[in-house]
Amino acid sequence: MAVIVAVMGESGTGKSTSLRNFQKGEASVINVSKKPLPFRNTLSVFKTDNYQEVQAMIKRAQAKSVVIDDAQYLMAFEYMHRAKEKGYEKFTDIGANFFNLTQTAIALPDDKIIYFLFHIERTKDGNEKCKTIGQLLDEKITLEGLFTIVLKTVVLLDGNNQRQFCFATVNNGSDTVKTPMGMFAEPLIPNDLKVVDTVIREYYGMPENVFIQHSHNEAPQESPQGNRQQTGIQQVPPQNRKQQSSILSFAKSYKEM
Repeated sequence: MAVIVAVMGESGTGKSTSLRNFQKGEASVINVSKKPLPFRNTLSVFKTDNYQEVQAMIKRAQAKSVVIDDAQYLMAFEYMHRAKEKGYEKFTDIGANFFNLTQTAIALPDDKIIYFLFHIERTKDGNEKCKTIGQLLDEKITLEGLFTIVLKTVVLLDGNNQRQFCFATVNNGSDTVKTPMGMFAEPLIPNDLKVVDTVIREYYGMPENVFIQHSHNEAPQESPQGNRQQTGIQQVPPQNRKQQSSILSFAKSYKEM
């Protein structure tokens, strides 16, 4: 089984930008809203809001990590396409379609991580959750209940009044953030999804996600998979060790905006 991860946050708080350190071949992106990514990149980006196409793409993606950016628009666009339909059956269909997508993602090979990036919404009680299309859908499906890992974007100000873009890893009592025990050492980490990807793979003993492009004249070398399976230890590339260490040393003395 694959691992599915939810990342929620307001627009402009670093969800899409968190992909910036994935290299070509390490992650495929499905762009539901069809807008450009906010940084220069060489990632494979597919633009579609069609469930059948999304499911086909995550099944055939060669990258070990797949990101569905603006995933809530799959529900929103379907609702708009069916806005003239009477009755509540369409809400059942919309919930079922998204549920089926998560089940397709979970059923992928166990070296895959599928990230669902959501906008955030606040309930009447002031709680924060992944954005859907309203109460009629929320009564039928609790999105966060489908995920073991739910991160939230947080923007902070440092001592120099500079913005720091982070992920929250711990529930604050009024949101739906959750992560497995011991996965992250800090309640706030830099918004680097490549580092998150490395940590998740180490935690669950998954194969590392390092894309090695071979030249036409060079035969691919067999990966030392056997050694990793015997020791149960994942080898982290040097550049990722440095990034990962920033999680442990990231300052927690900022004030939230």
